[in-house]
Amino acid sequence: MRGYFAVGVEEISKGFNLGNLVRTAHAFGASFFFTVGASVNYAEIKATDTSHADIHMPFYAYKNMGEFTLPKDCSLVGVELMDDAVDLPSFRHPLRAAYVLGPEKGSLSPKMVERCDHIVKIPTKFCVNVGIAGAMVIYDRMISLGAFAERPVRVGGRVTPVKRGRG
Repeated sequence: MRGYFAVGVEEISKGFNLGNLVRTAHAFGASFFFTVGASVNYAEIKATDTSHADIHMPFYAYKNMGEFTLPKDCSLVGVELMDDAVDLPSFRHPLRAAYVLGPEKGSLSPKMVERCDHIVKIPTKFCVNVGIAGAMVIYDRMISLGAFAERPVRVGGRVTPVKRGRG
């Protein structure tokens, strides 16, 4: 996949959801993970993150928005059900992006929304679990920016690999 990405969450309160999201970010190759104003920390969710993401990628825990920083030229993409948000399937992902999701029983704070360069929404009837939402956004990034063959025309068909001569 081209570029880099990070995943984070604002004001998360459930260790299981944090562990799920960290593990998913690690599985898809995130460069780092972050929390802003979380009421749980990574040490509390080690049983949930069976991939031990903390030894494979940096984990940044910011106490508040005043501390929150991102690398130079990294776009912040908020994931939130807002009327003026871009539907995820129509969104062109930045090459350098950090995706931030809101808390389990709430939304991204107005300060976080203001800080975002883009806001995307998953076109569902209502909010889904924060871990599921994160996985969907990361997967959409992967299929948008990854080097995958086009889908076959035939339903369920496979793309026939190109035969290369021995050389």
